[in-house]
Amino acid sequence: MQSLEKIEERLELKTKNLVLMALLVGVGTVLYFVIPGYGNGMKPDFMLTMMFIGIFLFPTFKESFLLSITTGILSGLFTTFPGGLVPNIIDKAITGLVFLLVVLALKHFAKNIAVGTVLVGLGTILSGTIFLTSALLLSGLPDAFDVLFTIVVLPATAMNAVAFIVIYPIITNILKRSKFETAVTPA
Repeated sequence: MQSLEKIEERLELKTKNLVLMALLVGVGTVLYFVIPGYGNGMKPDFMLTMMFIGIFLFPTFKESFLLSITTGILSGLFTTFPGGLVPNIIDKAITGLVFLLVVLALKHFAKNIAVGTVLVGLGTILSGTIFLTSALLLSGLPDAFDVLFTIVVLPATAMNAVAFIVIYPIITNILKRSKFETAVTPA
């Protein structure tokens, strides 16, 4: 009987994790959808910020893979960048995996908001570089790589870092008060 209760408890937590990840992706999608594109159709990717927050909260391969692929597909569907669907999926899949590995390597330090902000900034630069490179290889770019990197990726890096500084503490405080178990809340 006790093992059945543990199984039910594990299933409940996984359902809660999925719901929270869906909320993060949903909020990121709304932000991504309402932010206008600039720089030949590119736009700051607040879905990326929410993906990073999800990876901080659930630093496992399964959850990170699910977040990354979902974020890539939704980013690709709503992109204003010509031919941006596949580059978005490639970008988020690679960026999510690399970000997870860095978070796991810096496990104790990554919980610090300053370290987290730096990681989000570096993750955004990595994401933008992978996106532009894959778009260049698959369909070409509407402008020079360095121009797009300068006018889109660098400002997006700053915006994602600021968004992380604002959103992450709010989410972690809510989770701590709700007795929700994540990597940043006590078990």
